[in-house]
Amino acid sequence: MTETTTPAGDAITVTGTAQQLAWRDRILPPVERVRPGLWSVPTAMPHNPLRYVLTYLIETKSGLALVDTGWPSEDAWQGLVDGVRETGHELADIDTVIVTHFHGDHFGLAGRVREVSGARVAMHRLDATVLRSFSSIENFVDTDREWLRRRGVPDEEQPEMLPPVDAEGPLWEQGEVDVLLEDGDRPMGAGTPLRVVWTPGHTPGHICLAHSDHDVLLTGDHVLPRISPNISSSPLGDEDTLGQFLDSLALLGDLDVAEVLPAHEYRFAGLPARVRQLLRHHEQRLDEILARLDAGDGPTTAQVAAQLTWSRPWEQNRGFIRRSAIGETYAHLVHLQRRGLVTPGAGAEDAWRRV
Repeated sequence: MTETTTPAGDAITVTGTAQQLAWRDRILPPVERVRPGLWSVPTAMPHNPLRYVLTYLIETKSGLALVDTGWPSEDAWQGLVDGVRETGHELADIDTVIVTHFHGDHFGLAGRVREVSGARVAMHRLDATVLRSFSSIENFVDTDREWLRRRGVPDEEQPEMLPPVDAEGPLWEQGEVDVLLEDGDRPMGAGTPLRVVWTPGHTPGHICLAHSDHDVLLTGDHVLPRISPNISSSPLGDEDTLGQFLDSLALLGDLDVAEVLPAHEYRFAGLPARVRQLLRHHEQRLDEILARLDAGDGPTTAQVAAQLTWSRPWEQNRGFIRRSAIGETYAHLVHLQRRGLVTPGAGAEDAWRRV
């Protein structure tokens, strides 16, 4: 994820002021009643720059929904238990877990919530397909290692970018998804206010949720108030994930809801302005990459990433953060390739040049 800038006259309005203060102070924000029957429940993300996940508890006429769950750790679990209890409910009351996307900080506790509540777990069909693409964490590590090699990452740098093969990854612990969602679905049943808005890019099946009664949009990682979500291509393919993200982002530009409820940082108003900021940010990043290619001689994706502007110096981007930066750079390069502006060469490693 990269930090974005806000031009004068195109700013958002922070509505989650307590959340913003907590973000600045590096502490967990409070549980908040956002609307009648809708609460924001934070859970901790230990040893992660995102610090916490904002899950949402929503009352509907067909039952209680939990949107996202938090990272699979005891700290996050206890925070979820205590936070839900603070709203006047118990985890056992939850009827449906709606997952905005399959990443561990959103899906990681879904199986555990299902165990204590009997809740069904709902996710977009494409993200459920991704989960079934890897048979084990060893399979994932082998696939990602080969992807890093093609991107030009030296063998000695790869281990710190990959999860350990003995890690208990959440992707392989949650069991099957119970409900496969599509764009426009009503996950809590016909006539209920929650509607799925398919927004691919961050993942193939990322979804937002529009709540018509409260005029809010739960955006997961698709739209955040301060940073751009990481957009990376899957190690299984070369889809234009950035193009998908930009297209789905533009579709939200006319959806001027009263408030945006993201999964990280803090709530805000001014969705069209934030969409314009994000679109502008990625166009600037594409221009920066083209400038680097003009000055280079067939660099690999890893070499291009090392020359770009990040929120911290490249030398400080280690491990998974560096892996994410290389993935995001590759997504931008693939998008430029689809636009006919660059070519990766035909060798075993990338060798990007302007067309």
